[in-house]
Amino acid sequence: MTTSLSATDFFAAKLAYETDPADLAAERASGSGPLVIDTRSAGSWRQGRIPGAVHLPNADLAAGIAEVAPDLDTAIVVYCWGPGCNGSTRGALILTSSGYTNVRELIGGFEYWAREGYATVSDSGRTRRSPDPLAAPAPVRATA
Repeated sequence: MTTSLSATDFFAAKLAYETDPADLAAERASGSGPLVIDTRSAGSWRQGRIPGAVHLPNADLAAGIAEVAPDLDTAIVVYCWGPGCNGSTRGALILTSSGYTNVRELIGGFEYWAREGYATVSDSGRTRRSPDPLAAPAPVRATA
C-alpha cells in the first residue's frame, strides 16, 4: 500500500483535528472552550446532548453555521452519536469546505461523552451518569 502521507504526518494531523471528551471538558471548564455543534437528528438532540451545544444537523449545517459562527477562525468541535457514526466527520468536512479553519471532531461523540460521566441535558432536564470504568477508568493513585 502506498500513500502520500507518512504515518507521522497522519497521526500528527489526527491529533490536530480530533479531541476527546476529557480534553473538551477541560477546555470548557477553563472558559476557553470551542463552539460545540451537534450534527445529529432532532430526535437524537431531544434525547440527550452536551450542555451548551448548538444543534445544526448536517443537512442544515452549511446554511446555518454563519449565524452562530460568523468568524471562519472560530474554534469548533462537532459530534454525532458515537464511534459507529460518521456524522461528525461529514459535519467537519462541510465546515472546512465552507472555509472554517479551526474544526475538530469529538472522538466517540455523544456516546463517549456520556459514558465518561460528563453532564448531559435533554428535553427532560440535566443528568449525569456514573462513568463507565471501561471508557473512563479511575485514575491510578501512587502508593508509598
